[in-house]
Amino acid sequence: MKKLSCILIPLLALIVSCALVFSVSYFTSDLRKENIQKEHEYMMRLLLPGSENFVHEPYLGNDEAVLSVHKAENGFVVETMHEGYNGKIVMMVGVNNDGRVTGLVVRDMNETLSLGMNALYDHEFLSQFLNTSGDSKVGETVDAITGATVTSKTIQKCVSSAVAVVTGADTSSTATTWGG
Repeated sequence: MKKLSCILIPLLALIVSCALVFSVSYFTSDLRKENIQKEHEYMMRLLLPGSENFVHEPYLGNDEAVLSVHKAENGFVVETMHEGYNGKIVMMVGVNNDGRVTGLVVRDMNETLSLGMNALYDHEFLSQFLNTSGDSKVGETVDAITGATVTSKTIQKCVSSAVAVVTGADTSSTATTWGG
């Protein structure tokens, strides 16, 4: 009987713990989704200053790098993804109706630590793309992150894809010409 209770008590404690974790996760999942949505909207307002309301727009083009398009009063926030040195790099890029980059942020990447990962916080590198029209070239008009040329060029591609959506530069691939 003692052997049975030595097994049952920890097993029962494990089952109760799992049930508790599952129920907390279940009942907070809506709150988590709401917080993610609020953070996403906040980020879009930062990337496209002066905009408050964003509407998700369907993207009809063939650029597989475009993940989502959000229209606002004075431009768009486009989420893009290109293959970097060590996996996909996901970015959000604000582009005004004139086709100028108003803000950009790297949302997800798995680049080499202390090299490509510097793109997450290297403001000097990222700011080179601000107020451009998607035609910046690493090595010509943009200085690459030292030791991370592939990552730098991938970010350049993400920015160019976003601007092309807004300016209609990819209309040959059936995208809608949205910008002004």
